[in-house]
Amino acid sequence: MFETLKPMPPDAILGIMTLFRADKDPGKIDLSVGVYQDEQGLTPVLASVKRAEKAIIEAQDSKTYVAIAGNAGFNSGIAELLYGKDHPALKGGRVATVQTPGGSGGLSVAGHLLARSKPNARVYVSDPSWPNHIPLLKMSGLELETYPYYDYAHHRVDFDAMVGKLDKAKAGEIVLIHGCCHNPCGADLSREQWEALTQLCERRGLVPFIDLAYQGLSEGLEEDAYGARLMASRLPEVVVVSSCSKNLGLYRERVGAASFVSATPEASKLVLANASNVARGIYSMPPDHGAAIVSYILHDAGLRAQWVKELEEMRGRLNGLRKLLVDKLAARKTPIDFSFIAKERGMFSFLGITKEQVIRLRDEFHIYMVESSRVNIAGINHSNVDTVADAIAAVLK
Repeated sequence: MFETLKPMPPDAILGIMTLFRADKDPGKIDLSVGVYQDEQGLTPVLASVKRAEKAIIEAQDSKTYVAIAGNAGFNSGIAELLYGKDHPALKGGRVATVQTPGGSGGLSVAGHLLARSKPNARVYVSDPSWPNHIPLLKMSGLELETYPYYDYAHHRVDFDAMVGKLDKAKAGEIVLIHGCCHNPCGADLSREQWEALTQLCERRGLVPFIDLAYQGLSEGLEEDAYGARLMASRLPEVVVVSSCSKNLGLYRERVGAASFVSATPEASKLVLANASNVARGIYSMPPDHGAAIVSYILHDAGLRAQWVKELEEMRGRLNGLRKLLVDKLAARKTPIDFSFIAKERGMFSFLGITKEQVIRLRDEFHIYMVESSRVNIAGINHSNVDTVADAIAAVLK
């Protein structure tokens, strides 16, 4: 049977990671892997997470299943984090949230539910987008089409082209939108653009599908949820998928959620039942440990305050590194103006250099990044930033 299987193309990022591990140079620098790193190049366990985890382990007296929809405290806490405690959709009983195995699990559950609701539904995905969006949604049975998003020449959102494409979409079609910290380009929608996009969805009858994987790592927990909250207040149906991998550092625990805003409380009950049924068919029960940690933190005032402070420090570090890298490159008088990097948000940006220059950085300077020139800003620190800036300046000569 298996002889009928065909070879799969190698994953671009995993391929770079393999090359990095094989490099024996002690000064090698990895700007490809998509995880947060601290000044020592480690992905730390947050102190708030350690405290919550210790309390959970000491109190836990069973490892039985929790529920198909997941940890109830997690679901309620995440819903409030996404929409705000007093959001009209939440208070009106129009929100249904299920815990999922990571943001990817959330995308899968949401994708399957959308396909069940409207077979062969079309989803518009930004160009560029997180590479895994495509296979996840295709496997759900959805039809995909791209819309222009990033202006590579001017390093900004190409909003006119984006709106021009989406204004031709049909009622009931779906638009996948990065809520903040766009992966891979780091260029986010402004509040004015969110407003215009909401008006377009109202006018065309489009359903927003918001991937909010980085809440809290752009401008703040409240600020980063602006677009999702705006759309949920104005539109009858909105899908929001979120992840706790980045803002709580729970990568390996696989903690995410799929949240659905419906037109009525009655419709919301149907959505919850069907989303749970979809989850049952994919993985049966979600893992509990990470979700229990998040629930504990969100419902304990002291731990929540500690987490918010830790998140603020992570966000400040990322935004500070952006400015630091820009200043270092400007000091070297590079032929490219890299000031756009300081205006972008999250972990990622495109340098805007050629594939050949990226390969030179790898082969000559032992600096690794995706060949599109996407870099993980968190891979930079005060010990290696001059090395990175020197190398980029060298390949640009």
